Amino acid sequence: MDNKFYITTPIYYVNKEPHVGSALSTVCADIVARYQRSIGKEVFFLTGTDEYGAKIALKAGSEGKSPKEFVDKVSQQFLKAWKILNISNDYFIRTTDPQHEKYVTEFINKVYEKGDIYKAEYEGYYCIGCEEFKTEKDLTQGHCPIHRPDQTIFQREENYFFKLTKYAPKVLELIENDEYQVLPEQKKNEIISKLKMALDNNELPDLSISRENLEWGIRIPWDEKHAIYVWFDALLNYYSALKINNSYDKFWPADFHVVGKDILWFHTTIWLAMLLAVEERLPKKIFATSFFTIDGQKMSKSLGNVIRPADLVKRYGVDGTRYLLATSLPYHDDGDIGYAKFDKRYTAELVNNWGNLVNRVLGLIKSKNYTVQKFDYDKEYFLQVEDLFSQFRLHEILQLITTEVSKVNLKISEEKLWKKNGEEFEKEIEEIIQNIRKIAFNLEPFMPETSSFINNIFSKTPSVTEQILFPKLN
Repeated sequence: MDNKFYITTPIYYVNKEPHVGSALSTVCADIVARYQRSIGKEVFFLTGTDEYGAKIALKAGSEGKSPKEFVDKVSQQFLKAWKILNISNDYFIRTTDPQHEKYVTEFINKVYEKGDIYKAEYEGYYCIGCEEFKTEKDLTQGHCPIHRPDQTIFQREENYFFKLTKYAPKVLELIENDEYQVLPEQKKNEIISKLKMALDNNELPDLSISRENLEWGIRIPWDEKHAIYVWFDALLNYYSALKINNSYDKFWPADFHVVGKDILWFHTTIWLAMLLAVEERLPKKIFATSFFTIDGQKMSKSLGNVIRPADLVKRYGVDGTRYLLATSLPYHDDGDIGYAKFDKRYTAELVNNWGNLVNRVLGLIKSKNYTVQKFDYDKEYFLQVEDLFSQFRLHEILQLITTEVSKVNLKISEEKLWKKNGEEFEKEIEEIIQNIRKIAFNLEPFMPETSSFINNIFSKTPSVTEQILFPKLN
């Protein structure tokens, strides 16, 4: 069905509160969802929280809470953050939802009945932070390179395994041929290289999908001593959410997954293999965002440099925050942000460019006693935008919009519009107002409140000469 569009964010692990990284993925997915609605698509936009696993049980215990109390608290923080950022999701899934558990159980039973799950003893290194078994090649000086050394432990236990190796060659073929399109291209090449090397050297293990001594997890239906591995459970949220909402027939499979680069392996190799095992239709496309550093440093609580969505909104407003996140999207490599960079961009591109344009035109209308005409304007997107949206190049779309705003500002100056009168003034101001409204339409997925506000004030003769569109920073 060409008229439907299903987009997802990662479901956020509740060991951390919402921060600028999770806000980036969610805002950018929201922008794409809004664009698809604007061109007439029926959209299902999913986000949510990932709430099971050993790491959650440990974190809850450290705060003197039961795991359920802990995940209830943190999931509410995500709901609140997305409301503040004007996120237009159609559903918010929690993996502790009994309905999600039901569909996970049904799915794993299908894989088991097909003969693609077996029991065996496993021994090796396990990273608590990643909740993932590691090979020695994954380790740096004997531990996971992205988590504290004490998070890497040597573990021996009996687990159930999924025959990942059975499906990996087909997964590689799908990714190489863009039947499952991985963006950006650099990330696609990294996944292909990792998969090829593992297959060529016979180093790709089957996937351990259970934990024997884990209480906080969905039980293996045929052996309740075991809990389902958190990743086998979590990935199925994209499937279960539609089942829960009676929307599977209309929207499956996903058109677009948005994830962080650290979980791309799970969302390519493991996710596709799981779906192949039960002969499900496969998702179409995935985009992996790179990471942010904050003023050149990794974001961490201990450094006190965590940037929270509410802090951004307090400083820049909702739409200002959405704009700054989208323009800062780290596309190929990790990006660096911070309040100084945000302040500079907000002032230059929003206060001095957009805000200045709106108030210059309002001033001209007032000074010339011009009555705004109730004309229609072409609601169309700039050329190239459809392709840029499909490639998740949101920052480039905003560059086009910013360029158009600058052109209108320049036209006012070059034409010295304030010196013109009568029909000559009216002709040129009408053209400028049409351009502003057209630009505002293009801006709507990114800054919906600002877009609506601009169109409203230029749909009738304003009663004031100035509007505070983007307040100056203190």
